Amino acid sequence: MSEIFNEIDEDLRREQFKKLWERYSIFIIAAAILIVAGVGGWRGYQYLEAKKAAEAGSAFEAAIGLSEQGKKTEAEAAFAKIAADGSRGYRGLARLRAAADAAAADPKAAAKLYDGIAADPSIAVTEQDLARIRAASLMMEAEPYAEMRQRLEPASGEGRTFRHTARELLALSAYRANDATAARQWLDMIGNDARTPASMRSRAEALQALLPPAAKS
Repeated sequence: MSEIFNEIDEDLRREQFKKLWERYSIFIIAAAILIVAGVGGWRGYQYLEAKKAAEAGSAFEAAIGLSEQGKKTEAEAAFAKIAADGSRGYRGLARLRAAADAAAADPKAAAKLYDGIAADPSIAVTEQDLARIRAASLMMEAEPYAEMRQRLEPASGEGRTFRHTARELLALSAYRANDATAARQWLDMIGNDARTPASMRSRAEALQALLPPAAKS
């Protein structure tokens, strides 16, 4: 008797499945096609991006080779092409390297190139901050503290990769400007950050000792 009921249940399930399939099969098939197409599209995108990155990497190495051979014009053109057409990571690297090459001949022009990188929202934050640091290093002797602060303060925040160097450069700039209060502020930030490198901490302590007594209150 139980076998008869089982057969009846099985027939009912088949009939329900058939009705469901007739009603929703087009949607099920469409969803399956979309999933397959989506996976295929993503795989294709990954392949193209990997290919583009590999090509940009080779072009970047070739551009560095031109730079090291002293072929300035050719290197500039090569870096400019990567910056315009390369994969995202290499675009920033190419611009940083082009600015570094320009620094030997014209520090002010190089600083402007770095400023352009720092202001470009399409560039990774770490690369933006590196550009700020390099521009500030080039302009340390020429720019007043107020401009150095405007340039470097974004890179000095907690958690930023180059915050230690940014703080040290700001402390030095403030010291050169005879702004002991500002110098103390940045030196305190260096000293209070547990991740400050030991060598930088030592330099900060040495600079602290040079501040006038009034700034040590």
